[in-house]
Amino acid sequence: MGRGRLRIYLGAAPGVGKTYAMLAEGHRRVERGGDVVVGFVEHHGRPRTEVMLHGLDQVPRRQLTHRGASFTEMDVDAVLARRPAVALVDELAHTNVPGSRNAKRWQDVEELLGAGIDVVTTVNIQHLESLGDVVETITGVRQRETVPDEVVRRADQVELVDMSPQALRRRMAHGNIYQPDKVDAALSNYFRPGNLTALRELALLWVADRADEYLQQYRGEHGIRSTWQARERIVVGLTGGPEGRTLIRRASRMAAKGSGSEILAVYIARSDGLTAASPKELAVQRTLVEDLGGTFHHVIGDNVPEALLAFARGVNATQIVLGSSRRKAWQYVLGPGVGATVARDSGPDLDVHIVTHEEVARGRGLPVARSAARLGRPRIVAGWLVGVVFPVLLCLLLTHISTDPGLANDMLLFLGLTVAAALLGGLWPALASAAFGSLLLNYFFVEPLHRFTVSDPRNIMAISVFFGVAVSVASVVDLAARRTHQAARLRAESEILSTLAGSVLRGETALDALLERVRETFAMRSVALLERADEREPWTRAGSVGPAPAARPEDADVDMPIGDHMALALSGRVLPAEDRRVLGAFAAQAAVVLDRQRLVGEAEEARRLAEGNRIRTALLAAVSHDLRTPLASIKASVSSLRSADVEWSEEDRAELLEGIEDGADRLDHLVGNLLDMSRLQTGTVTPLIREIDLDEVVPMALGGVPEDSVELDVPETLPMVRVDPGLLERTVANVVENAVKYSPPGRPVLVAASALGDRVEVRVVDRGPGVPDEAKDRIFAPFQRHGDAPRGAGVGLGLAVARGFAEAMDGTLAAEDTPGGGLTMVLTLRAAAGPPRPPEPDPSPTALTA
Repeated sequence: MGRGRLRIYLGAAPGVGKTYAMLAEGHRRVERGGDVVVGFVEHHGRPRTEVMLHGLDQVPRRQLTHRGASFTEMDVDAVLARRPAVALVDELAHTNVPGSRNAKRWQDVEELLGAGIDVVTTVNIQHLESLGDVVETITGVRQRETVPDEVVRRADQVELVDMSPQALRRRMAHGNIYQPDKVDAALSNYFRPGNLTALRELALLWVADRADEYLQQYRGEHGIRSTWQARERIVVGLTGGPEGRTLIRRASRMAAKGSGSEILAVYIARSDGLTAASPKELAVQRTLVEDLGGTFHHVIGDNVPEALLAFARGVNATQIVLGSSRRKAWQYVLGPGVGATVARDSGPDLDVHIVTHEEVARGRGLPVARSAARLGRPRIVAGWLVGVVFPVLLCLLLTHISTDPGLANDMLLFLGLTVAAALLGGLWPALASAAFGSLLLNYFFVEPLHRFTVSDPRNIMAISVFFGVAVSVASVVDLAARRTHQAARLRAESEILSTLAGSVLRGETALDALLERVRETFAMRSVALLERADEREPWTRAGSVGPAPAARPEDADVDMPIGDHMALALSGRVLPAEDRRVLGAFAAQAAVVLDRQRLVGEAEEARRLAEGNRIRTALLAAVSHDLRTPLASIKASVSSLRSADVEWSEEDRAELLEGIEDGADRLDHLVGNLLDMSRLQTGTVTPLIREIDLDEVVPMALGGVPEDSVELDVPETLPMVRVDPGLLERTVANVVENAVKYSPPGRPVLVAASALGDRVEVRVVDRGPGVPDEAKDRIFAPFQRHGDAPRGAGVGLGLAVARGFAEAMDGTLAAEDTPGGGLTMVLTLRAAAGPPRPPEPDPSPTALTA
């Protein structure tokens, strides 16, 4: 029995019609004679969805009780016993009620698939685990119910249920998604047009990437090498020269003409060395590519045009951008060049753009270092031809010319062929040429002719010297070529290592990016970093890139141990021994990156724990004194009122009751600030931004201070501001209360507002002792009180909460000196779009009469 097939309807937000589409699919399969059951579908009171359930066989749900309440969940055992062909299961990311068979519904679905049952399900894009932080940034809401990305990626089919934000909001306004009493709140919060547009873009991009994975998998399974131009991918071929920046910017302009285009800059290095490429220039070009939204790739290939075309076809590119050759005119006798070769071999599926630049025909720098150890089949064949066939041709030529050049000249000509054989094919063709040339000289040009004997002893010495010189020259040429190869290879290795070191200095700590660089550098199919706790534990993947990564070092084509319990496993081909030195550097860096990632996580966790501990310590200090002081006052007043030994007058009773009320107000204020600080620390403050007039909010914030302690100057002509009214009121209240607390008697605090460009400033001015410059930032830290403030004056949270609320509304709160002494708090808010309001007419009788 095989595994069942999984089909997922993916949506950008609730209400786009995922469940409806799933039920419609169920009806279509029933009409075709399929055995379909509803494992779990929640219609949420939506009448059209509820109607779609009619006519479908529904498996009874399982009843569960949790904390005294009754819940229903999918009965996995009942579905397995029923064994339908297809099960419809809604809300894949749902968390099951405690006591269920599995903690998550996607785990229930995995059981059904393992039993051979096809499953059709639904999920929203915001429930994917990897997108949790992104969705929280967009909507301000952290999704608690998530599903691992791998579960969705393993689905056999993923179908996007799409709807424009405007249509979804209309559906919401018509009551087709939520109950009428929840519509207004939903439209002004989660279902705002910006939120829906961003979520829709996330869903479209995720499905596009998934479709691209399907396409790459299909092309690989069917051995398709030609490019399918389903998406514009522009490959920029870089040489490390200064023209690279021009090519990158040109490719960026080309990509900007089509939405969704990608830029992939590739630098191809020969395995036996490179032309003069500046590591500094490569680093600049890498940064430029990344700034423009592209990716940088480093690939090794002996044949640059072939490697470039293989890379382009491997990523399904549609265009290649190359620069005009920097070679001088005479250098074209050596070959047509990379640009012409790529354009000739690209075929009809790849467009090649040759871009002019300022470095055209200015020379390519140092010559390319040639390898004698990795010559390739064509050069080896050419060496043997020159060493064995050409001496025969030379012999025929010399024997048929009328004039005899002499034995010395004959030897020099044969020696030239031996040197040419050494340069082309290496040592062995040259040795064969030396031996074969000696025999030909002896047989055709040394007396007696046409015999392998020598009558003159001087000729014996001449042939021996020829053979010795030929062997020596061949050995020296081959040794020089090998040394050149070694130097060039070390140069290539040093460049790769310098790039690796540069990535460390730039702080690139993404393990997947490093493994991808290893895969590209050594042209591997997949790379995995494996680790285990000890020899008895199985290997686990700390990170991997590419298809079908190795699960154990022995399963890989190349494995590089890193210590006792870690290894780098590469699959694709066997590497030569000399490549393991560079691979070892990559492996060591991978281990460092993994340790750094874990240390960063541990440091972040330690920082959070330390911050939480600091806040708890400060909170304990606040509770131990600042909260107990008003409690003690309240308790003393209550005890006095309840005492039967004293007969209190009405005036005394009123005074005691006023003390109780003041203490309760102080407690309420302190506890409110503590709760607000807790919300800010946990990131649960979600402002509801709307346009409002300052004169509607600021006067309400002054209710907690004496009437004669504040002067208000808020012109009615100010533009409206984009704020959360509740948060703005608390912000102004805290700032004003702090100013009144430190302002001397008889000197009221001034609260004035004014417009400045696209901002509105609210200035709270007091004439108190002021704050030194070095302490102006510290007064906004939690549990900080400046100077000799009395312990009962509060826990030091007012200004911290005020700044937190201001920043949550995209505003700022800063402290300045008041001219003449004192402190001025400046609250800056965003002004709403539109002209300022005209002044309203004065409704006084005089104005009416006039």
